[in-house]
Amino acid sequence: MAAPELRSSRLLLRHWRPEDREPFAAMSADPQVMEHESPTLSSDRSDLLAEVIQLGLEERDYGFWAVEICDDARGDKTSFIGFVGLSVPVWEASFTPCVEIGWRLSRAHWGFGYATEAATQVLEYAFNVLRLSEVLSFTSLSNSRSMAVMHRLGMTRDENEDFDHPNLDLNESSCRHALFRMSDQRWTAR
Repeated sequence: MAAPELRSSRLLLRHWRPEDREPFAAMSADPQVMEHESPTLSSDRSDLLAEVIQLGLEERDYGFWAVEICDDARGDKTSFIGFVGLSVPVWEASFTPCVEIGWRLSRAHWGFGYATEAATQVLEYAFNVLRLSEVLSFTSLSNSRSMAVMHRLGMTRDENEDFDHPNLDLNESSCRHALFRMSDQRWTAR
């Protein structure tokens, strides 16, 4: 079953289109956007990642949806602004296997509540359609912007669960990660 489209008042979370590749490549080459991620990506690597993400949405009922603005009150003419969605980490940690929610938006679209709004739709889908019992999120301790989104979503953090990301060198400043959780019961009660 392919992943469905999701909507909020201002956003459409949809499958990827060929015209998303150019803005995604620009976003993936932006050092500020990629500061807490892997190194910036070349256009070819960005295109490959977009293809892999889209194939995932076609093969599963979740993944990283392309996000576009459907309420143009700001006068924004950009269709693709980034991605938000669910994934299953392929590395081992004390909390895996798990389902993670994550996001990446272009810098021009930071500070408007889009990440929180899109992630809210994804969590609604995760708990009400996929019937997941828990969704996790994690980021480098230095990524205060993403941690703020996790707080706005109502996710909880126990600092005793912070961890060193197994795919990063222990000497890297971004190695230590905060782990946030959202249970289905907490989501329903919020």
